[in-house]
Amino acid sequence: MDTNKLAFTVQISEEALQELKIIKKSGTPAVRKKIERIVQELQETPEKGVGAPEQLKGKEGIVYSRALNKKDRLIYEIFKEENLVVIVQFLGHYQDK
Repeated sequence: MDTNKLAFTVQISEEALQELKIIKKSGTPAVRKKIERIVQELQETPEKGVGAPEQLKGKEGIVYSRALNKKDRLIYEIFKEENLVVIVQFLGHYQDK
């Protein structure tokens, strides 16, 4: 990846960081690899890529979901003016919350 083309900074919320620790301990290698790929994509094209990005309706701001597996979704919010993406969830499905 050409670091000169990075448009967005990616941050992980405290809750999502705790979930990421769980995934690193007990998640499948395929899910861990998919997370790495998605995080790389979020730096350049947060609205496109693997995991079938879907903008969530009924949420304040620009909030997207990407599938990690049948059960879990990576949920993130895009702050375009700040060139920032904040990952808020790795485990569960947004409909579970």
